[in-house]
Amino acid sequence: MSNPFLDRVEKDAQSGYAGFGGRGDTTPKAASAGTTAAMQQQLEQMWQQPTTAHYPQGSPTRERAVTIDDVMAKTGLLFGVLLVAAVVAWWASATMPGVGTLLWGIGLVGTLGIGIALMFMKSVNVPLIVTYAVAEGLFVGAISQSYANAFDGAATGEVLPWYQGIVFQAVLATLCVFGAMLVLYRTGLVKVTQKFRAVVSMALVGYFIFALVNLVFSLVTQSSFGIGGTGALGIGISLFAIGLAAVTLMLDFDNIETAIATGAPEKYSWILAMGLIVTLVWLYLEILRLLGRLRSSD
Repeated sequence: MSNPFLDRVEKDAQSGYAGFGGRGDTTPKAASAGTTAAMQQQLEQMWQQPTTAHYPQGSPTRERAVTIDDVMAKTGLLFGVLLVAAVVAWWASATMPGVGTLLWGIGLVGTLGIGIALMFMKSVNVPLIVTYAVAEGLFVGAISQSYANAFDGAATGEVLPWYQGIVFQAVLATLCVFGAMLVLYRTGLVKVTQKFRAVVSMALVGYFIFALVNLVFSLVTQSSFGIGGTGALGIGISLFAIGLAAVTLMLDFDNIETAIATGAPEKYSWILAMGLIVTLVWLYLEILRLLGRLRSSD
């Protein structure tokens, strides 16, 4: 489940955010600012005063430019929608046998279909983005319940304490990785260069293809984890996927700063928020899979 919006911000910044009712600051300096010292200075000022970004005077549109506050608000809203859907799916999966598999399938097909549709849209479709969050929540809730049922002792009647639960540990690990990546990015210990972005993007394409093949393999062979199983190969695959999802977070952070610095419209915050949510959910699922492999007795 890789992030489908990684290249969109940079392309839209260069093309002037077509379809958003305004072009923002699309001068050559703004388009290539990601690699200049002036860009870094501008970004530092943005972080100090996150609500003061506006379009330059004389801009062809009066639409307000996106700020970090906008992105945080939309991220919180989408995460709330996702969480509600996940809780509903968790409860339904736990109380109604067979419903979990149905919700898992609906969520998977919904996220893939809507994600692909949003990739090719030139304007922001807020209802569709919210629907994506609902579908992703259904998928996350259903699959989380299946992991908890399989690895937290529910099947044997000896349920583990909540702090030893696989879902809780996966959530905690996801938050820790997110915090670590944010610190590395903000301190400049790891810089998102064009080469860095290209390497990560190529790795994402390769892993996405592998994930589709692995999904088919799992369905055909009826294996829980697909290629590699619970052996050393499977654990290695999970560690690679977690690392890839972690560095993808840095691309999301860079996308947010690039969109703000190049004057993206306020509505663009929906795309930035969705991209961040997609990566966080993917990271969570990969950590959940790794913990499942480690706990498996097969």
